[in-house]
Amino acid sequence: MKWFTQMFLMLFGVLQLAGAATNPDLYSVLDFGAKGDGRTDDTAAFQKALDTAGAAHGGVVYAPRGNYFFAGHLNMPPGVTLKGVWESVPSHIGIRNPGAAKPTDDGTTFLVTENQGKEDGSAFITLNDNTTLKGVVLYYPEQDPAEEPKPYPWAIAMRGKNPAILAVEMLNPYNGIDATRNERHLIRDVHGQPLRRGVYVDSIYDIGRIENVHFNPWWSMKPRLFKWQQENGEAFIFGRSDWQYVFNTFCFGYNIGYKFVKTPAGVCNGNFLGIGADDCYTALVVEESAPFGLLISNGEFVSFHGPDPTMVAVGPNHTGSVRMVNCAFWGPCNQIARIAGRGTVGFSDCTFVQWDRNKEGRHALQAASGTLLVRGCEFREDKPQIELGEGMRRAVISDNVFTGKIRIQNKSKLAVRLENNSADQ
Repeated sequence: MKWFTQMFLMLFGVLQLAGAATNPDLYSVLDFGAKGDGRTDDTAAFQKALDTAGAAHGGVVYAPRGNYFFAGHLNMPPGVTLKGVWESVPSHIGIRNPGAAKPTDDGTTFLVTENQGKEDGSAFITLNDNTTLKGVVLYYPEQDPAEEPKPYPWAIAMRGKNPAILAVEMLNPYNGIDATRNERHLIRDVHGQPLRRGVYVDSIYDIGRIENVHFNPWWSMKPRLFKWQQENGEAFIFGRSDWQYVFNTFCFGYNIGYKFVKTPAGVCNGNFLGIGADDCYTALVVEESAPFGLLISNGEFVSFHGPDPTMVAVGPNHTGSVRMVNCAFWGPCNQIARIAGRGTVGFSDCTFVQWDRNKEGRHALQAASGTLLVRGCEFREDKPQIELGEGMRRAVISDNVFTGKIRIQNKSKLAVRLENNSADQ
């Protein structure tokens, strides 16, 4: 049986090589001088292969199994795919779990070294019109898992129309994906541990998609580095994006999990389904959003570390609309939400657990101003539930279930409706 398996694998390899030789749209980086030995600078060989495919109006540049060292950066011509061996996103947990596979043990690994200390330098890989990066691991070998990270530029920049990143592991970049100034980006099946920023979206005027992107401390949880990440890291950042779709995303151990900001290009609206943030100082920060709204459904948010652990923070300049439906909030935090601004924030069919961890009498939801909607939610702690400040313009608190007695503090003198709520006492 062993002999048969060996023969099958040999035959399969021969057939693959034969297929590559007869396929005019497939280019191997080895044919352009790449070594994949982890020492030789393969930048020029890769760029030559990419440019050759681009001159032929598109093709697939294939990087077989190996450790490819890069002292420079790559720019992908339109219509070109850069592909490694992975058909699904790999996972390497070498430093966090001794004895597990290290990032250079198998598959196609890119060792990135250019522009250390220059955060504003060129991205390692820039995608352009109809280009795809697939099936590779990006690893920064000069980062120290026990120290504060060294700054680097973005690992990947997405430009033009229809750039795509598929099945890529970004094991330890300082900055992950710059998804700005493009149309219809697709980021799917991306895992890793970006240390400062994970994905930054801005200046998107045609629908962008982010699916199955998970940022976990797989590379290092050593105290100094991980503390720095929790004090400085931001996993997902959204500026101007029209109709952004985000599905099945997760992050662990950041200062901010999801951040919505106003940039010179504008603000974000979109559909966020099945998103999660665990052990973030603040899971969700909304500085500003579009008036037609951020729709957040089936989310799970956990905060229990930091100076003031909070799940949701809506800033004083917020004028848009945020709606959270069927979301769960837990972890021994100080409060579930702190809300300010003139916009609207809504919670519907949500579950709230474990706020006021120090028994200071903090309310789960603290709304200083704007409009608040809380309907059909369950408060699973016998603690103060909702505080409405003097600046509240409107509020509807209805059809909720409270543990213990209803403890809603209303300082607003404007339109507030409290009705059909149910409590144990």
